[in-house]
Amino acid sequence: MSKYHKDPDAIRDLSPEQYYVTQESGTEPPFRNDFWDHKEDGLYVDIVSGEPLFTSRDKFDSGCGWPSFVKPVQSEHIVAKEDNTHGMRRIEVRSKHGDSHLGHVFPDGPQDRGGLRYCINSASLRFIPIEDLEAEGYGEYIKIFE
Repeated sequence: MSKYHKDPDAIRDLSPEQYYVTQESGTEPPFRNDFWDHKEDGLYVDIVSGEPLFTSRDKFDSGCGWPSFVKPVQSEHIVAKEDNTHGMRRIEVRSKHGDSHLGHVFPDGPQDRGGLRYCINSASLRFIPIEDLEAEGYGEYIKIFE
């Protein structure tokens, strides 16, 4: 059984924007969110379940105004679903255990790094700096940054 789950206490503590994004599949404004230009090394986890999603090592500046990553830290924590809303065909990405809406994945990422762009809402993420990984229970991910 996974140690990650949709935590009712975490949902209760979400800001209105975090709730809108994660629970109602909303989108935050580009260039006006916490992590679009964030450069510190560390791990990005689901704000609801805590499951590890992305690392700063896989983050890149796509120019879109949202944090962009070339891949998840562990693909088993991501669920991809077809999304035909707003007259578009896209692939939505959600956290597996928290069922949080994260954003979408597009095939226009850096070709030399796999070609994907995970365009993710900052409001769905919590950032854990490298120096806090052990204390926060994510010590197994320190090796990624060595």
